[in-house]
Amino acid sequence: MEDFYEARFAQVGDSTVGLFGVFDGHGGSRAADYVRRHLLENLINHPQFSTDTKNAIIETYQQTDSEFLKAENSQQRDAGSTASTAVVVGDRLLVANVGDSRAVICRAGKAEPLSNDHKPSRKDERLRIEKAGGVVLWAGTWRVGGVLAVSRAFGDRLLKQYVVADPELREETINDDVEFLVLASDGLWDVVSNQDAVSMVQSIPNAEEAARKLTEEALRKGSADNITCVVVRFHNEGI
Repeated sequence: MEDFYEARFAQVGDSTVGLFGVFDGHGGSRAADYVRRHLLENLINHPQFSTDTKNAIIETYQQTDSEFLKAENSQQRDAGSTASTAVVVGDRLLVANVGDSRAVICRAGKAEPLSNDHKPSRKDERLRIEKAGGVVLWAGTWRVGGVLAVSRAFGDRLLKQYVVADPELREETINDDVEFLVLASDGLWDVVSNQDAVSMVQSIPNAEEAARKLTEEALRKGSADNITCVVVRFHNEGI
């Protein structure tokens, strides 16, 4: 099992902040476990968290990646991890991602992805990799250097020039139309569509039960990968 998740609240100044994340490791569990333990903690300790949250998220992703790579100096085997994170501050929902763990919200019953999977087959990602001197090769699927099936990740020291940990960000306002958020690793999304996941969760009031149901559905549909799901339900008074 190389997946990890985070779901908790923290007090930052006068604000209660919701912190949620899914981290899918490859090459072992070291990177995903490290990112789970440090990424969101680094974020709420960032000096600009309250004044410029978006910049704080970008810098924290890069900082955590650098710190993990330094901690990996003595390791012989490369390891990496995706991350899909959501931060809730008041009525603001800020989603960031590297890799192919995905964030999807339910807006008035309709699924809306808040992240785009970082795959080497994405035209813009392939161009970025090739401009940096890398190659994208077919090896069962499109892979960076014929090795890695995601184009952004934490870790992956040997491919770091091409496999960056620069997140893409999306911000939404949590209004009455935004019902809930699903964060999940690709073990779910490989076999369950965004809309099917949202439709399944909509009828289950308990978020933990809904996440369990999604995992069971992915297993039933034959997912061969690790499966991790976090469901966050929104209400007028908060989460």
